[in-house]
Amino acid sequence: MINRIAIVTKKQKPEADELGRQLREWLGQRGVAAAVLVNEPEPSVPMLPPGTQCIVVLGGDGTLLSAARHYGQDGVPILGVNVGGLGFITAVGRGDLYPAMEKILVGDYQVEDRMLLTGAVVRGGVKTFQQTVMNDVVINKGALARIVELETFIDDEYLITYRADGLIVSTPTGSTAYTLGAGGPIVFPTLHTITLIPICPFALTNRAIILPDTATISVHLDDKVQDVYLTFDGQLGLALEAGDVVEIQKAAGTIKLIRSPYKSYFEILRTKLRWGEM
Repeated sequence: MINRIAIVTKKQKPEADELGRQLREWLGQRGVAAAVLVNEPEPSVPMLPPGTQCIVVLGGDGTLLSAARHYGQDGVPILGVNVGGLGFITAVGRGDLYPAMEKILVGDYQVEDRMLLTGAVVRGGVKTFQQTVMNDVVINKGALARIVELETFIDDEYLITYRADGLIVSTPTGSTAYTLGAGGPIVFPTLHTITLIPICPFALTNRAIILPDTATISVHLDDKVQDVYLTFDGQLGLALEAGDVVEIQKAAGTIKLIRSPYKSYFEILRTKLRWGEM
């Protein structure tokens, strides 16, 4: 039985705050302790209460990505509820929230393990920054910067020097995010793969590559690079410098996402991508 839940709401989204208050009252009537945590920008992140058995995220896919980054590796299952439409990873609509919660409280739910990536910056031989992501690690040039040259290695074996606007390294979950917009493949979210895709490459023969999740990707920036940035899940970022090396590999833990009891992954794809519509 579930008797201790954390509710994460999107900052500055009144409808999410109100739904969080209503859910807390609804849970309290059933003897379930619930704490409401507002999803703040870094570094002001509230701690997960001890003994939390489930996290309910009210917002959108971005809110869930942020919550997963802060709390997901604690091993607590996460239910994503889209306050608005339907998301790829916030697969439960607000109209299905309470029926879904009835099932969760009695343990009638299924969990998917979603792989994570860790991206690190090595500067002058020293690892200066590291972050874990659920969707993607992206190297991207600034708006007015020239095409960048990215010398790329897989497990220390030279692959190619991409001449492009940037490079996306994605999990299967992230295949329906930036990777999809860049022309990448849709990868079933529980597979164990890493997708590598250049952004607007100079050579049209440069295509997406799907790698095993055991691979380590190393991207070396040359000594002339300027106005190039590294972003994590599209939410955190930092400026890269000439000579930096970006190292990306599978993270140690996983995110446990509670599956929607009402919509399958393929139904979500059909709805979001409008497959079959004339």
